[in-house]
Amino acid sequence: MSYREVASKQVLTWAFVAVAARVPVAMAPLALVFLVRERPGGYTLGAVLAAVYVIGEIVGAPVLGMRLDARRARPQLAAGLAAGAVGFAGPGVLPDAHPVVLGAFAFLAGAAPAAASGGLRALLTSLVPGHAAAQALSVESMLTSAVWAVSPAAVTGLALGVAPGVPLLLAAALMGASVPGLWLLPEGWQKEARDSGTAQLRVLAAAWPVYVTGAAGLSLLALAELVLPALLEQRGIAVGWSGPLLLGMSAAAGVGAFLYGLRTWPGRLPVRCLLLLCGMSAAVGLVALLPGLPGIAAALAVAGLFQAGVMLTRNLSLREALPPSALAAGYSVMYAAVGAGYAATGTLAGALLRLTAASTAILAGVGLTLVLTAIAWWGEIRGRTHGTDPGRAPAPLPGTAVRRPG
Repeated sequence: MSYREVASKQVLTWAFVAVAARVPVAMAPLALVFLVRERPGGYTLGAVLAAVYVIGEIVGAPVLGMRLDARRARPQLAAGLAAGAVGFAGPGVLPDAHPVVLGAFAFLAGAAPAAASGGLRALLTSLVPGHAAAQALSVESMLTSAVWAVSPAAVTGLALGVAPGVPLLLAAALMGASVPGLWLLPEGWQKEARDSGTAQLRVLAAAWPVYVTGAAGLSLLALAELVLPALLEQRGIAVGWSGPLLLGMSAAAGVGAFLYGLRTWPGRLPVRCLLLLCGMSAAVGLVALLPGLPGIAAALAVAGLFQAGVMLTRNLSLREALPPSALAAGYSVMYAAVGAGYAATGTLAGALLRLTAASTAILAGVGLTLVLTAIAWWGEIRGRTHGTDPGRAPAPLPGTAVRRPG
């Protein structure tokens, strides 16, 4: 297998649409903070708006994702992205609006396009041969790493150098530009009839260990992003190193995604994912224990390499566990699960920072991640015992078209 398998005009078109749709998502939390930071209590208000945005994502992803029609998803994806563009444009046009109005726009910006991530991923894997799914998802992961590496710097530069509302206006323009691009791609990713709601819920529920691993992986990312400034301050290192260190972690994740797609790796996907999670946990734990900047940078880079593998194996596991008709819904539930994991760990770390040192807060978060990993491992073993293994396609349900592994 090689990346030549996914080199096509349609995949390139998909990449442009996906980047335009995802850059606003990466910009949103920081852009909302910069929008209101000069108001009285601005940082607190910014944090609240960012939290409302994430809540919108967590609510919107499963609710809208489960309603996507695998045969004709284009109008639903377009409507969600267009409404999301309105949600981003509102605060940019009305930066001095009442906080409740800004919160409503933030919720709309998070909720309306939340199913697009899962829908676009399902569409991508339908554009390539089945045996090239790992390479396609590796390409997606590399794009995601690049987006998350560049977006924070773009927000900071535009908000400070031009105007606080400009990043949100740019986000609205990009998300709006992704809508016409959908008409250059297939309308959906499945020809068969859609499954009934009950059958789809049963299939989605059977894959719950994969969602738990997704939440565990993003909880580690939350630790790295949110507690790193406090840890650097604790170590006597300039807080300004936070940006370059996180940029290095994102770059390492992109390299890891590329390396993962170069070959076929041994072992079952769920086992591979859990081992990579343990490796990422160890690397983040080292971030809390190493005293100097070079050691912290190296540990974050290793964590980024493992993070790429975790993301890819969990998505491949979900692809094997679900039929095509439920794939976008499954990715959307995963999106909500990782958002919940990020928010929960960030809240825990924030509370612990008031009581203890940053290094202790990171280690506590790593402990929570290992607990989630153990729960996912138990669920994976239990699924194998009861015939609902999330690492392979489930037994057919009435009205369900089952994807063949590959």
